[in-house]
Amino acid sequence: MTRRSAKRAIKRSGKQMSDERQVMAGSVRTLFDDGWSPIEGPVRGPTSEARDQRFRKTIRAQNANQQKFFDLVEDHNIVFATGPAGTGKTYIAIAKAVEALEAGKIGRILLSRPAVEAGESLGFLPGDLEEKLSPYLRPLYDALTDRLSAKRVRALMAEGVIEVAPIAYMRGRTLNNAYVVIDEAQNCTYGQLKMLLTRLGWHSTMVVTGDPDQTDLLPGLSGLGEISERLEAVSGIGIVRFGKPDVVRHPLVAAMIDHI
Repeated sequence: MTRRSAKRAIKRSGKQMSDERQVMAGSVRTLFDDGWSPIEGPVRGPTSEARDQRFRKTIRAQNANQQKFFDLVEDHNIVFATGPAGTGKTYIAIAKAVEALEAGKIGRILLSRPAVEAGESLGFLPGDLEEKLSPYLRPLYDALTDRLSAKRVRALMAEGVIEVAPIAYMRGRTLNNAYVVIDEAQNCTYGQLKMLLTRLGWHSTMVVTGDPDQTDLLPGLSGLGEISERLEAVSGIGIVRFGKPDVVRHPLVAAMIDHI
């Protein structure tokens, strides 16, 4: 294939993807009675401004609740972000942690999530502790490498500046000068969340994310909903609750939320 023909093929492929995206936007729009489209946002007449899906070094809010999340992280030491999948809870939390680290506001980042299997047992996992936990912590690694290069993430982890740890290893610690993200907190019991929240030290921020409706624990064991409601009135603790209109993942994710 010549260089010219290759360019023509790429151009045709790009146009085809654009056409498919427009068709999807039109079909998804009919799924919502309130005229909201998960691709285009609020629909105003026959056309609306499509969401910008390009990677940005400095992330920006795509809806009002994401903006509230940004604002709460700036002036609260503990923030709860709850709601359905695809609303950007984990990604925003880690992106803001990276921003704080690079700005010199904190000295380290600590990411933690419960090692709970989603409905099936993986059995014995070979390797050392890090290798055993890697499948559970993979989403956190992915978000980190999206904001930093994989090489830099490895270097910062080797220096101890970035730490990814299971919740079981958090007891007894005091987390000073740190940005702490507790992900998938719906798989934590009330006692575990109480233990985690009381790890907060001086000059630190803790962000707790999760979807109370998607817990992998037995009914009644998840403590995320209860503890966030109890702490809502406490000064210095911010809570943002995402909903269906805040989904920024694939449009079908938003469409399925009310049906499954």
